[in-house]
Amino acid sequence: MKTTKPTLALFDLDNTLLPIDSDYAWGTFTTSLGWTDPVEFSRRNDEFYSHYQAGTLDVHDYVRFATEAVRMRGEREALAARERFMQEIIRPAIRPQALDLVNHHRVQGDELIIITATNEFVTRPIAEAFGVQHLIAVELEHDAQGWMTGEIRGVPSFREGKVKRFEAWLEARGLEWRDAEVTFYTDSPNDLPLLENVDHPVATNPNDSLRLTATQRGWRILDLFY
Repeated sequence: MKTTKPTLALFDLDNTLLPIDSDYAWGTFTTSLGWTDPVEFSRRNDEFYSHYQAGTLDVHDYVRFATEAVRMRGEREALAARERFMQEIIRPAIRPQALDLVNHHRVQGDELIIITATNEFVTRPIAEAFGVQHLIAVELEHDAQGWMTGEIRGVPSFREGKVKRFEAWLEARGLEWRDAEVTFYTDSPNDLPLLENVDHPVATNPNDSLRLTATQRGWRILDLFY
């Protein structure tokens, strides 16, 4: 008897399902709250973002930087700010076409997974807003009091780390690559290691570099927001 493979739909988040970078936007938002020096934070945030776009980001250094203000404020104030961020920045940025794309795969019976290099503190409520249960994000270490330390726990879901984290996700469910049919949507050349491993790579809102690669390799190109 022929068995049908489970079908999985993986989505990068920033500039893929969202037309913004949630990590960058969160940093800007916390600056607007007066948590950081606007000039210095903006300079460093822009510098890290340039490294991300160029594929040269030190993700450990970035996470220490990105979580510093949150760690200093403490859990109660940080969670309240995150809720404001969701209401004021993220929910208005969630476009109908992105929700339609996710729902298309949901209706098909695909397992939905958001896989992102942004940390879990920022992205967990965003995944919930899309109705996606499974989130593979940068996991954060916590201290004895249960609050983030600024360090990354385990393998960061960035570049080749996304492949490793997804393989671990499969393994936890008793699966290997060959056991599932996988579609992956992303805007970023940083995700080439994962794009090259899936059955159906989709360059989504790609920059010029990824668009060229997708064209050369015959991958589907989806301009979701244009």
